[in-house]
Amino acid sequence: QVQLVESGGGLVQPGGSLRLSCAASGSILSINTMGWYRQAPGKGRELVASVARSGSTNYADSVKGRFTASRDNAKTVVFLQMNSLKPEDTAVYYCNVRGTTMSFGDFVSWGQGTQVTVSS
Repeated sequence: QVQLVESGGGLVQPGGSLRLSCAASGSILSINTMGWYRQAPGKGRELVASVARSGSTNYADSVKGRFTASRDNAKTVVFLQMNSLKPEDTAVYYCNVRGTTMSFGDFVSWGQGTQVTVSS
């Protein structure tokens, strides 16, 4: 079984910064991709950023140049540094991890979600 623990959301003024983190644990053999999705009220869930095991990253056009995704050296924690935040970044942010377990093959796990609100 795989557990994800997210932290770092909150309320910030436009132009401010927040840093999200998500730690994966459990019966994990290897982790491939770690990333972040978000869902704003009345909208579908969308990819924000992802980091492959190689370190390569992928970003939504709306956050390029403002958000940076990274992983720790052990490759089990993913971070999302969010700068120059805008009101349209307001959403629930979900961590997403894809990999292989020791006993049950491939997995896709989601975090519980953390609220990010950008407002003056």
